[in-house]
Amino acid sequence: MSEHGAARRAVEAVWRIESARIVGALTRYTRDFELAEDVAQEALAEALVSWPREGTPRDPAAWLIATARRRAIDAYRRRAGRDERYAALAQGLAEGEATSGAPGPPAPSGTGILAGDPGSDPAMLDLDRIDDDVLALMFVACHPVLSREAQIALTLRVVGGLTSDEIARAFLVPVATVQARITRAKKTIGAARVPFEVPDGADRAARLSSVRGVLYVIFTSGSSATSGDDWIRHDLAREAVRLTRVLTRLAPEPETFGLLALLELTAARFPARVGPSGEPVLLEDQDRRRWDRASIIRGRAALRRASGPAGMGAYALQAAIAECHAVARSVPETDWDRIVVLYEALGRIAPSPVVDLNRAVAVAMAQGPDVGLRVVDGLVDRGVLAGSHLLPGVRGELLARLGRTAEARGEYLRAAELCGNAAERSVLERKARLVEP
Repeated sequence: MSEHGAARRAVEAVWRIESARIVGALTRYTRDFELAEDVAQEALAEALVSWPREGTPRDPAAWLIATARRRAIDAYRRRAGRDERYAALAQGLAEGEATSGAPGPPAPSGTGILAGDPGSDPAMLDLDRIDDDVLALMFVACHPVLSREAQIALTLRVVGGLTSDEIARAFLVPVATVQARITRAKKTIGAARVPFEVPDGADRAARLSSVRGVLYVIFTSGSSATSGDDWIRHDLAREAVRLTRVLTRLAPEPETFGLLALLELTAARFPARVGPSGEPVLLEDQDRRRWDRASIIRGRAALRRASGPAGMGAYALQAAIAECHAVARSVPETDWDRIVVLYEALGRIAPSPVVDLNRAVAVAMAQGPDVGLRVVDGLVDRGVLAGSHLLPGVRGELLARLGRTAEARGEYLRAAELCGNAAERSVLERKARLVEP
């Protein structure tokens, strides 16, 4: 590998690991999130030019912060110079109006953009504040003034360290769309005067729930891709797991551990979920010896910390369901009765048609496909999940188990037509062929 290529990989690796700390420290320094992210990107661009020529610095993160801070000071000076010019123009206007007896506008105050003197700042690299900076950055990126799409893009960019290209590839959208979302998000945060801080009390709980929700959406977007050709987008799912681990260190609350447990236990099955040609492998056909035992151990350890004074939350209940699968030696040996109970509890605290559909599958496994089909038909009668492939897919499976092959084939084909992911669609079409009379 060339020196330029090695240096570029070093820059990318440092940014992926340290971006949240860098942007967090710069935001605390400038008190301007948009400026902090902009100068961090400028420092990154400078590193791509400088490091191949001069070598990777001994402390790459400190180099990026120092370089970005110099860029922020330059921006401060430009704004200060601009304010002085505006003040001079205003003064001239005021003198002219004074001659005519008209009042002039007040001169600008010249308040700078930096928090304090733009010179040295010993607290800039205060490691005791790094955790607070990263957590505050998560709260900013997931602020409710932003749309969910903007929250996801901003979290992956400034907390996860992903480039716009990487985010665009992960969500199958144009790079320009991602860049526009990030730009609008930063401007919205500035316009709304979102403070760079870790909120207290009820506001902290509500915002932390939003952070967890964004991480969950990122993971599910990677673990069960709804569009495109790939069944699993491993990089995206792994990034969500990594960020959730960070969150458990910064905010070690039961439901945060519940989310981490759910992601670890779900990701443990990834090695067995895809066949040699990239085709999906369903749960009943997976080689459980290929499951990631280390991930299962981590997930179960997190689950033990996921029960608070009020019991388990929604993420913890889903993790408990995933644990039932993780510890079972086969599908028939799975504790389906416990899974039914867990889905019933989940349906009470986080009701949704998808939860009801999953409970129907568990009921079918515990009590028979005819009982499960009655639950599914109840969902059909309610008109829920009408545009989703999930409902006809499950109904086709239950009909096939009952020997009603013609009906099953119709449901599979309907599910395939509604499915946006090519890999999953091929599975449904194959099932339809297998149940042909």
